Amino acid sequence: MSKEKILVVEDAPDISSLLKIYFTSQGYDVLTAMRGQTALEICRKTPPNLALLDVNLPDMEGYEIGKALRQSARTRHIPIIFLTARGEKQDRLKGLGEVQAEYYIVKPFDIEEVHTIVKGALDRARQKNLTHPVTNLPTAELINEQYRTLLSSSGWALALVHINGFDAFTQSYGAMVGEEVLKFTALLISEAINDLGRPEDFAGQMIVGPSFVITSTPDAIQAIAQRLCDRFDADIGLHYDYKDRRNGYITIQGEDGSVRQLPLMSLSIGILTSNDGPFYDIRELSESVEEVRQRAVAEAREQGRKSHMSVGRA
Repeated sequence: MSKEKILVVEDAPDISSLLKIYFTSQGYDVLTAMRGQTALEICRKTPPNLALLDVNLPDMEGYEIGKALRQSARTRHIPIIFLTARGEKQDRLKGLGEVQAEYYIVKPFDIEEVHTIVKGALDRARQKNLTHPVTNLPTAELINEQYRTLLSSSGWALALVHINGFDAFTQSYGAMVGEEVLKFTALLISEAINDLGRPEDFAGQMIVGPSFVITSTPDAIQAIAQRLCDRFDADIGLHYDYKDRRNGYITIQGEDGSVRQLPLMSLSIGILTSNDGPFYDIRELSESVEEVRQRAVAEAREQGRKSHMSVGRA
C-alpha cells in the first residue's frame, strides 16, 4: 500500500522542516510548499491525502488556498487542517466555516497533538472511501456525483480511460510495480488536464480495475485524450525490463502450461459529450461510455494502433 501523502504549506523554514522530519519519521510521504500558488499546483498535479495550511503566506492567505481546493472537483475532497498563529475567533470561523477545514490549530503547537489530529482526519477520510488508495484520485461516490452533475447539465464531455494489458503486466511484474503504473497514468492525466483543460475539470479512478474518468468540455477532451495516448505510448516501456521492452511483448504462462505473448500496455479511451444524449441515469451513462471505449479497443486492433480513442455513440 502506498504511503499517505501530506502537503505542508508553511513559509517559515524551521517549522516546515520540523513538520517534514516528524511526519516522515511517522511513515508519511511529505511534500512542502512555501507559497500558495505552489501548493495549488501540487494539489492539481498529485493530490495529497491531507493539507496542513498556514494562513500568512507571501503570495496569498491560506484561506484562499482552501477555498480554491474546495471549488475544484479534483481537490474538494482533500482534508484541510490550518496550523497558524492567527487565533482570533473570526479567523477560526473563517477557516472552519468558509473553508470547511477539519481542524484549526493555533501556534505554538505540540507536534504529537498535531499528529493525533492528522491521523484522525486521515482515518475519517479513509472510512468515507472517497479516494483511491494508490493514486489518491477521487473514486466511488465522488465519481457518481460527477455523473449526476453531467446528467443535469449540458456542454460537457466524459472520457473513460482504461489501461489495456494491466492484469497481465501485474501477473508478470507484481502488484507493487503495477501500482507505479497507476500512479504514472494518474500523473499523465493530471498534467494533461492542467495543460489543456480547466481548473474545474475532474479526474477520478474507479475503485476496481485500471480505469479512470475525466470530465471536461467538448472543445478540450479530445486534445486531453490524444495527449494521454501519445505520452503513455512514449513512456510506458520504462516500466518493463529491457528484454520485454525490446520485444514489444511479455510472455505469460498459463496454469495449463500454455505460453502467450501479450503486447505492452496501452490505453483505450471512450469519449461521450452531452450531444450524444440524452442520458437518463448513471447506469446508462456508464454503460454507454464503456461501449465507446470497447469500440476504441476494436479499432486499435483493426488499425494496428497502440493507445487509441473513440468518440461518440456509433
